[in-house]
Amino acid sequence: MAAKSLVKPILYLVLIGLSLFYLMPIYVMFITSLKPLDQVTLADMWKLPTQIDFSSYVKAFTKLAPNFLNSIYLVVPATLISALLGALNGYVLSKWRFKGSEVIFTAILFGMFIPYQSILIPLIQFLREIGLYNSIPGLILVHVVYGLPITTLMFRNFYASIPESMIESAQMDGAGFLRIFYYIMIPLSVTGFVVVAIWQFTNIWNEFLFAVTITTSDQQPVMVALQNLSGSQIVQWNVQMAGALIAALPTLLVYIFLGKYFVRGLLAGSVKG
Repeated sequence: MAAKSLVKPILYLVLIGLSLFYLMPIYVMFITSLKPLDQVTLADMWKLPTQIDFSSYVKAFTKLAPNFLNSIYLVVPATLISALLGALNGYVLSKWRFKGSEVIFTAILFGMFIPYQSILIPLIQFLREIGLYNSIPGLILVHVVYGLPITTLMFRNFYASIPESMIESAQMDGAGFLRIFYYIMIPLSVTGFVVVAIWQFTNIWNEFLFAVTITTSDQQPVMVALQNLSGSQIVQWNVQMAGALIAALPTLLVYIFLGKYFVRGLLAGSVKG
């Protein structure tokens, strides 16, 4: 009995220890961003700043602001479009099955395993041909297409748990394909949309390879601009850390405010299987 009573405190201690361990880099980044450059040394990286200096945040934000907006212009439409198309795919492949639907589903899923690097050259050539190279719309197109496999999988598994009798009842009342999707499937899959939106938002915001190869100069998202903050001669680590925290802020806020819905959506089975 005494041994059982010790399990929970020990478990909490282990979890707290692991949390502190994983938060250590955030701590170093934060205190480094508040130090003047002359106080940023490897020997003193754990020490609190003797004076708080916000100039690194001002400098980082000034340099990142245009690219930060580029990321907003990229992530919001790419997330919404890929979620909507994934919902339509999942709806068709789970409730309107037809001959060959499993083959099509497997082919769509195959896109999840295609490495980015293997398609860069033909992708850039294709975007040049259609006039979308070095543009935010071109990046949106790429992320929508690359996001379809995972969003389709998520929604297909989510819709598979919805009873067929509900669809049949709607059909008997005269509802068609789009009417059922709009009035029944979408309201029932709000948690699924939240999971997919968080997943896509995070992946697209943090993605670097497509951003650095498809766009240049003033069209680049914030993650590419963050890399450019390092400079070529002297790395201003305080500015670099401040820029990293600024760039990570949107995804952090998404998880803070929508995290409980994300977990609820996972438990509802939207990414099960």
